[in-house]
Formats: sequence, structure tokens, C-alpha cells
Amino acid sequence: MFPKYDVIVVGAGHAGCEAAHAAAQMGSKVLLCTMNMNTIAQMSCNPAMGGVAKGQIVREIDALGGMSGIISDKSMIQFRMLNRSKGPAMWSPRSQNDRMRFAEEWRLALERTPNVDFWQEMITGILVKDGRAKGVRTGIGIEIEAESVVLTNGTFLNGLIHIGEKQFGGGRTGEAAAKGITEQLVSLGFESGRMKTGTPPRVDGRSLDYSKMEIQYGDENPEKFSYSDETSPIKGQRTCWITYTNKDVHNTLEEGFDRSPMFNGRIQGLGPRYCPSIEDKINRFAERDRHQIFVEPEGWDTVEIYVNGFSTSLPEDVQYKAIRKIAGFENAKMFRPGYAIEYDFFPPTQLKLTLETQLVENLYFAGQINGTTGYEEAASQGLIAGINASLKVQEKDPFLLKRSDAYIGVLIDDLINKGTEEPYRMFTSRAEFRLLLRQDNADLRLTQLGYDINLASQERLDKMLNKKKETARLINDLKQKKLAPEQINKGLEQIGTAEIKEKIVVEKLLKRPQIGLNDLMILDPELDKFLSGFSTDVREQAEVQIKYDSYIEKEQQMVEKLSNMENYKIPLKFDYLTIPALSNEGKQKLNKIKPETLGQASRISGVSPADLSILTVYLGR
Repeated sequence: MFPKYDVIVVGAGHAGCEAAHAAAQMGSKVLLCTMNMNTIAQMSCNPAMGGVAKGQIVREIDALGGMSGIISDKSMIQFRMLNRSKGPAMWSPRSQNDRMRFAEEWRLALERTPNVDFWQEMITGILVKDGRAKGVRTGIGIEIEAESVVLTNGTFLNGLIHIGEKQFGGGRTGEAAAKGITEQLVSLGFESGRMKTGTPPRVDGRSLDYSKMEIQYGDENPEKFSYSDETSPIKGQRTCWITYTNKDVHNTLEEGFDRSPMFNGRIQGLGPRYCPSIEDKINRFAERDRHQIFVEPEGWDTVEIYVNGFSTSLPEDVQYKAIRKIAGFENAKMFRPGYAIEYDFFPPTQLKLTLETQLVENLYFAGQINGTTGYEEAASQGLIAGINASLKVQEKDPFLLKRSDAYIGVLIDDLINKGTEEPYRMFTSRAEFRLLLRQDNADLRLTQLGYDINLASQERLDKMLNKKKETARLINDLKQKKLAPEQINKGLEQIGTAEIKEKIVVEKLLKRPQIGLNDLMILDPELDKFLSGFSTDVREQAEVQIKYDSYIEKEQQMVEKLSNMENYKIPLKFDYLTIPALSNEGKQKLNKIKPETLGQASRISGVSPADLSILTVYLGR
């Protein structure tokens, strides 16, 4: 009934979709298995993509040849570039999306991808022989063979939903939990754990009073995620709103605390620290009189509203009573209550940097199974797992991203070397080289790498190379082009920066924090005419590189210093227990994680500088 596949992907969420698309684009024969073909790429929680650090990840996925950026652009209803008032390392694109259109676009993209087959059924086990994954077993007992398997099960592994004192099995509300895989993996020697996440109630937008809320518009000149010409910036945009909880809301919520699964011990898994439930917020921050609520439409045409900031697992009657005390929600009609969900995950320290498991060859984990939270984190892992599963089948070298290459590299390095005891979420603060890993240069950093593994197209590569060439040409021109005092002094005074006494090159002026290229284009018509010959992307890239030249150079020097350690390979079967001088904790952690380089070993929690020095000496021998 089934041919033998190169890659079987289990789960069709954000990680599974990226894994299946990447492997197929690279020439592998792929089977994507899902329990429900109608929920492929479902936005289970908020209808949005990107945000701080997450927007950088979406652009990195796109630059490598993944699809999340294109799908986000095609289903976008609002776009905002966050943190524009800060430096470029902090600029982060974020879109509000049409939930139904997002899922539809992903399914259509996969159906148009040659080499992708689909199968709708629960997968209950992995076929394993001689320590290698050989395929999957379905709920009705069908065995489907493959060279490799990628697990992207999301919240479905033994998922348990909590609403107040009610609890029932499910991977999402209305969908069954997945059984069998956890138990098999544990029997094979894997360590598992439990995590928790949650979602807020959805309400009828027709029942809200928006006049009592703050309007949140999209950007006046919206951008997009994808570097490709397949998508265009959004024309019209939907409005979002902001409102706040109050003391009455908090008091009403507290009335239900005795029935809260979070506070009475029924929920054992740890939830995301940086995205707590509303009951957790008012319990942990009792001194605050209010908390921000983002009122977000679920799509272009639907009246359904996502109440961002009101995630909860309290009883539905308490949710309903409390939400109607929020300004603008006095007459709110609830479509469905919020809930918490507990699910199995596998500590990611059991993986290699390729996301292949250490215990079973050709078996890969991606997404929430690794302890992460968020669509973007999941999608990026799916991409890397799909890439590496395909490369291994083709007997090619693995694809690895370093911490200095991409936020995706930071994410995977953190997971493998540090592990996580709570749902892992990406932040700019996790990246030590964030000035190099900006959202505006993801194509310059990664498109060549994507092209080299047959994922990014020739068109993508040509466009990137042209941007690189044009940026270099513009920077060189701005180092030559001079402006005279009589041309711009009046304008400089209005901007609030010192006047010039003699002609000055544009590059030098741009190093002033108060001045941008747009300001100079307004001040000097001749410069405006000259710069109009370059695209907005090229002008922005040139300005950032000029303004932050010395800082970028310092980060690059630091990367070069650390690269020596990254290039120092450690034999896969190196026995750390034979080095008596290593600390006991160092031996345990090194033996468990099996770092591939000295640089990776240096980032393992519990490996001291002394351990590192001793290891360096032994490796030198």
C-alpha cells in the first residue's frame, strides 16, 4: 500500500510542515502523518507570527528556503515592526494573521510540493531495528517503512486539558491526545517529562465596546517577512485594540482559585515563565492594579476575537464573570473558554545538534516535544530536522548553524547544551551576537547556506547577491559624497544636531545618532534623487552597517576568537570517565550530552573552566 519513504514526519503543526516541505524540496520522498487533515498548520493559540526575537527567526527560516515567512505574508491582516525606537538589533517584525487563511495557505503549499504524501491517522509507535528508526506504526496497525522519522507531536503526547475542576484527554480542545509514542520511547531508554501551556477564551467581537479601548494600528508603511518576490506588503490592515484588567477582574478571578488546577496541584507540568496565565499574574504580581489585554481579531472576516493576555484554566463560569468586568467587555459573549494543557516532552539534552536523537539513529525531534513554546521556535526546529533527515538519507554532511550564524543556532545550542525545565522561549537577550543576527540581514547571512543544500532557489540567491553588491556600492558612494554647510545646516539645526563648518562626507554625518538617511534625503534634494535609485532594503542595510560599523566589527572579532574552540572537534566515542581530574558533574554532563566540539562543551551547564582546561590538554594528546 505504501512505498518506502525517505522521511516520515509525524504531526502537521508548524514544525511538521516546515520539516516535510524542506525534506521534499531537497529531493526526499516524504510522508506527512496527521490525525486530522483539516487542522494542518493550525494556529492553536494566538493568530500572530513573529515578535521580539521570534520575527528574526521567521526571517531566518525564509532566508534558508522555508515557508513560514511566505505563509505569514499571504495570511497577514496587520504588520508592525516592534522596537523601532531602539537599535537595529532589537527591531522585530510581527504580523497579525487570519487563522483560517494561514492554515489554508500552508496546506495548499504542501499539496503543491512534489514528493509530499499525506496520511490521516494517529501514529502510535516507531519502528526501531538495531537502534535505527525504520518507520512508523499507525493506530490501526499499519506499518509504514522509512529511512528516517521526524517527531513533531506538539502538545498531543498524552495531552490532558484542564478547565477548572474538569479535566479530559486531548491534544487541543476537540482533538484526541496521542497515545503510545511516549511509552515506547521511555522503554527504549529516553527520559520524559511534563510541561504545561494555556490559551485564553475567545469572544464575539460584535459584543465588545471598542470605544472604551485604545486603538492599535499597524505600521503606516508595512513591511513583510519574506525576502522573495512571491509576496507583497499588505495593502489594507485590520485594527487591534488594547484594554486592561482591574481590581474587580482580579477579585472575581480570585474567587475561583480554590477550583484552579494550577493552585490545587492537579497541574504538575511547568508553564512558560514569560507567558503566564492571568491567575498566575495576579497571584505573582499582587501589587499591580491592572494587566494589559490585547484584543486581536482572528481574521479578515470572522467576528471571533483572541483575548491576548487572559490565558487561564479557571472554571468557565469564573472566566465569563471576570472577563465581563474588563473595560469594553461588559456585554461580551464567550465563544469558548480558555484552558490549560499538560503534555509529554523529552529533555533536549538527549539530542545531537542536528536534532537527531542520541539513542535511536535516524530519529529526529522538533518543536514542543523538545520543550519549546511558540510557533516560530517550533517551525525553525522542524526546518533543521527536515533538512538533516534528508541530508542523512542522501549520505551528505549534516547542516549545523552556530550561535553566531542565526537565532536558530542559539535556540538549538541552548536546548542541547543547557536543556530546559520550563517551556523555552526565544529572546534577543539569549543571543550574545544579536547585532550580527538582525532581522534585516537574515538573507545575507543564510541564503547562500540554504542554496548550498538545494533548499533556497537560484532566484533567492541572485536577489541576495544583488542586495549585497548594491549595499557595498552605496556604502562606498556615501564615503565619497559630500554635503556643504549651506545645503544642510538649517536642517541640522531643526533636527537638533550640531551644524557643520565645512564640507563633510555623508558617511560621517550618518554616524550621528540623531540623523538617518531619510533625514538627509529631505534636507538635500540632490541626495534624495541619488538615493532613490537604491531600494529601501539596500538603503536600510547601508545605514545600519555605517552607523554600527565599530560595534559590528567588535562582535565579529569575538566570533573569530571563539571559532577556534568551535573548530576543535571531539571524537564521538570519547570516554570522559577516563579523565580522573575532571569534576564528577563535568564527567556526568559531558558523557550525557556528548559535545561535538570544545566550543559546545564550554557551554554545557556544569562544565567548569577548570574542566575545560583539563579536557583541552587530554584532547591535545
